[in-house]
Amino acid sequence: MKVQDQIEESLRQKAIPEKAAFFPRFFKTGKGEYGEGDRFLGVTVPEQRIIAKKYWKDLPYQELEIMIKSPFHEVRLTSILILVLKYQKATSKAEKKSWVDFYLKNRSWVNNWDLVDSSAHLILGDYLFDKDRSMLYDLAKSGILWDQRIGIMSTFYFIRKKDFTDTLKIAEILLHHPHDLIHKAVGWMIREVGNRDFETANQFLMNHYQSMPRTMLRYAIEKFDVDTKAFFMKKD
Repeated sequence: MKVQDQIEESLRQKAIPEKAAFFPRFFKTGKGEYGEGDRFLGVTVPEQRIIAKKYWKDLPYQELEIMIKSPFHEVRLTSILILVLKYQKATSKAEKKSWVDFYLKNRSWVNNWDLVDSSAHLILGDYLFDKDRSMLYDLAKSGILWDQRIGIMSTFYFIRKKDFTDTLKIAEILLHHPHDLIHKAVGWMIREVGNRDFETANQFLMNHYQSMPRTMLRYAIEKFDVDTKAFFMKKD
């Protein structure tokens, strides 16, 4: 039996019917919604992580590429969790680059917020930290929802290193994006900046809060004190 078949069988064994019924609503799979057409087995993320850790070493490139294109959400997410492990355990720059290239080549299948958020900063953010980062600006300007989320979420790695410049520049690019999934991601990253450097986040918000979508602003100021939050939320 192929490793991918073992993984998919393991996932099916952990499927919960109630979750399989709930996830399509949670991940907005209806017609015209961001997850339109996605299918679910009903497997929780902790179970997927256990399976990914069990099989990541043995899963070959070709089978990983088949898995990441699966119609089932959990198979794609498990493949992405395995990809993150393969990238993190790579022992050479060339090997790391090969997994980054794999990620970029197959990113059209990284097509929901949890798939992006489980991978972008851990693969692309990590890889680009000491390199040219213009790719992230191209993604942010692409007009493709998931590419744009990859663009901003990749900077989470930089934030953890207390490097905020690209996060705030990309936030400006996405400031007036029409989709709330981008509002949430941008607001979240601004909040993470504020957790490490209140003044930097506060100055960015002072410059932009009056034109920011309310969801973005709410996410950004979530950890601020009551009075500061009240100030920003009176923007209307």
